[in-house]
Amino acid sequence: MKKLLFVLFTLALPCIASAQQHPVSIDTTAMRQVTFNEIEVLPEAARVKGMLLLNKDIQYELEGAVDNMYNFKFERAEKQFKSLRRRYPEHPLPYFLMGLSQWWKILPTNIETLKYDNLFFAYMDTTIQKAEAMYDKDERNVEAAFFLAASYGFTARLHSERSNWRKATVASKHALDFMEKAKAGNGLSPEFLFGEALFNYYSIWIHENYTMLRPVLVFFPDGDKRLGLKQLAYVSNSGFYTGTESKTFLMKIYANEEKRTDEALKVAEDLALKYPDNAYFQRYYARLLFVNGLFSKAERVSLEMLHKLEQDMPGYESVSGRYASYILAYINQHKYRDFEKAKEHYKNAIMYAEMNNERESGYFVSSYLNLARIAKQQKDNAAANKYYAIVLKTSDKKSANYKEAKQFLKANRG
Repeated sequence: MKKLLFVLFTLALPCIASAQQHPVSIDTTAMRQVTFNEIEVLPEAARVKGMLLLNKDIQYELEGAVDNMYNFKFERAEKQFKSLRRRYPEHPLPYFLMGLSQWWKILPTNIETLKYDNLFFAYMDTTIQKAEAMYDKDERNVEAAFFLAASYGFTARLHSERSNWRKATVASKHALDFMEKAKAGNGLSPEFLFGEALFNYYSIWIHENYTMLRPVLVFFPDGDKRLGLKQLAYVSNSGFYTGTESKTFLMKIYANEEKRTDEALKVAEDLALKYPDNAYFQRYYARLLFVNGLFSKAERVSLEMLHKLEQDMPGYESVSGRYASYILAYINQHKYRDFEKAKEHYKNAIMYAEMNNERESGYFVSSYLNLARIAKQQKDNAAANKYYAIVLKTSDKKSANYKEAKQFLKANRG
């Protein structure tokens, strides 16, 4: 249910995410073809001209800063964001970027660390305050609506992860309300289209996968999952601020919901190559290389991840260690038949899982299962018994792992 609420809250997130290599000129005709919807009347030219969100000079200036943030060079990025804040102290953009920077410090830990929560909420609250001031002056201000939807959406997202359900519910309602208002800017920029793309996809996905929520979805606008994917692909290639966030969602949707791992791998590779020090992208890339059977590349990326972990680089924590260690263990076991190295890496994967309190994760159970199999192959029944006993204790009783462990332990009592 927690994961479901997380997905529901993300529907409202036209979040700022990345700078493309060059500012993209917006073709509203192409956008209409992508959305297949009638675009509302655009705001007056004078108001559009004054939007900081669409200012090409600001985009050019922030290009390196946003790239630095996504490459986990947070200090460099925040220095530029603060410079922008000094010049535009009443605009929500610099405060939102500072908040987004905190979010990306939280994300690689599987959103477990609480270290950056206070700063994150403070920056999002300030973004809301500044955007509300703009909105109060002009309720047709789609830029203000954009920042209100984004900041409320991110606030709801973290509150849901912290099980602050009341706060998450209130913030998500505000986010959905302002997302609807921000849609008036869809023809101006792909930044505004991102929230609608997520809604189009996930409203149908939830309908298909969670029958208990279908009565609730009756009160929402109709979605279109296929269109949502097209819109995400469009934004990922055209958005200045929302490009990388769209690619991140596209990667996860292809890998997890659509089971199109080859397409997920293409997106992951693009992200990993552009941001080689982003631990989140690197571990996703390593996992997709692994599940697609590209072991040589998966081995190289996993070794790089462990090296960066040893160097204590930002974002490279126990989660990255668990991914990398398991992949290297499996490759040494099955490709090189180097059982001693495999055992060492499996034990490290277990250690990293325990550090992150993830004893029920697939990597934790599979590491013990493979240690048991190696011990069995090496005719070390004492070790095999020990490892299989843990597999039995941590596996679902209907799983093949449980049956295998139970069968071995029954045959080797003594």
